[in-house]
Amino acid sequence: MHFVSPAYAIFLLITLVWYWGIAKTQNQKLWSIVISSIFFYISFLQIQYAPIILAMILVNYWIGKLLLDSQIIEYKSMQDRLGSEYLNRNWLPKGKKQRRQILIVGIVFNILLLLAAKYVPFGLSIIAPINPNAIQPLALWVKSNFLPPLGISFLSFESTAYLIDVYKGSPATGNLLKYAAYKSFFPKLVSGPITHYHQFAPQLNNLRFPSIERLTEAGWLIAIGAVKKTLIADNLAGFVKLVLDGDNLDRAGSIDLWLAIIAYGFQLYLDFSGYVDIVQGTTILFGINLPTNFDFPYLSTSIADFWRRWHISLGNWLREYIYFPLGGSRLGLVRTCINLFILMLISGIWHGADWGYILWGSIHGIALILHRLTQTVSQQVAWLARFWQSWGGKVFGWLLTQPLVFVTWIWFRLPNLQQSNLVLSHLWGYPRDAQFVNKVYVESLKLADTQMLMILLGLIGGMMMAYLFDRSLKLNLNWHIKLIFIPICLYLVSLLAPAESLSYIYFDF
Repeated sequence: MHFVSPAYAIFLLITLVWYWGIAKTQNQKLWSIVISSIFFYISFLQIQYAPIILAMILVNYWIGKLLLDSQIIEYKSMQDRLGSEYLNRNWLPKGKKQRRQILIVGIVFNILLLLAAKYVPFGLSIIAPINPNAIQPLALWVKSNFLPPLGISFLSFESTAYLIDVYKGSPATGNLLKYAAYKSFFPKLVSGPITHYHQFAPQLNNLRFPSIERLTEAGWLIAIGAVKKTLIADNLAGFVKLVLDGDNLDRAGSIDLWLAIIAYGFQLYLDFSGYVDIVQGTTILFGINLPTNFDFPYLSTSIADFWRRWHISLGNWLREYIYFPLGGSRLGLVRTCINLFILMLISGIWHGADWGYILWGSIHGIALILHRLTQTVSQQVAWLARFWQSWGGKVFGWLLTQPLVFVTWIWFRLPNLQQSNLVLSHLWGYPRDAQFVNKVYVESLKLADTQMLMILLGLIGGMMMAYLFDRSLKLNLNWHIKLIFIPICLYLVSLLAPAESLSYIYFDF
């Protein structure tokens, strides 16, 4: 079920009628979320993986209850929450050591499940040289016959965060239905954003039908997300596919590859941010708010700033549950640099099971290290610190950051190192094939390369204008104007969207 489709609109309408009209109590509303989310997941033809999702919910809920301890929550509070019979059981962890062991079991369960679901073919390909005749066919068979369950990466990180939060002192839920509604909530089920239970669950305790202003904001987010996804990202995807897929890759010239790289960077951003817009708009209709996931990342002036603005929920998770436990920046410059590299290496591995993702994460880790070293030097050199704060320094930082970000997207789009290395080797002075020009620009796009360049420059200019109005001038459309534009945007989507609707890019992660 695609988010921008009549089927999703009908599904959402039916669910909302059930949620607000038929379900009267909180438990009934929670059941409506769980059941509709199961149907939503099955609609992606992933019914065979539903038991895995169910197992993750049940196991993490149970381990969360085990992590309750009188050292963290008062005994009386535990007794009120769970009952004295539960507390008197011998297997309830009593000390810090036992609680840590339970936490480790929970984390290992989530990580192993993620590894088994996504990385078995990659692991087999690594060890294939040991016995190529036996292992390589097995790796190819597994890769072709088993697809990773949708949402497994996000579910694993959310579940791990929940257990760690409970271990640190946040109360574990004693309500399985509420926890299941949090984990399975269909808007964020497949691709996030990563949401903390203790931010999500309290909103379920005081649900109110949204005001007209909030309903308009929900419709606006859904409409804008649909425009980003279908009218821009999907059309850019057509150009990117023409250049980077199949035999055309070797025929494309340097200018074509650069245009494709920039187009893919915008496709990735607009596809994912459009998805998040639709998710946030949908959750508002349920009286729930989810965290922001993007903040004009392509206007960031340093690689650290980029990671504060791109996929914010993932960046926050990595900092809170990987970077800080490793010591963060508290243990000296060398240890800080090591921690930054580990952080981004894990990010690369999380995104996909291929060497391209590992290389992507490693390059971003090195870039973060260089940024930290530059910061350290700037703290000792007054004129250098003033330079980075000046307009000239910010422009220079932007010119350093964004080419790095866009070029490294090559390994996202082509994680196979043979293909990505081919692109890198052709980025300078490589002539295009005449048949390629005719096939791509004349027959398929009916656009010249200069026109494609103008479209991409227009996207950059549009983002800058949006940032100027939003941040510098503090100008936002009021809900009355948004209400007028919502049907216009949706009509344009229905009229101009590509005939073949593409799946969201981050569904693959």
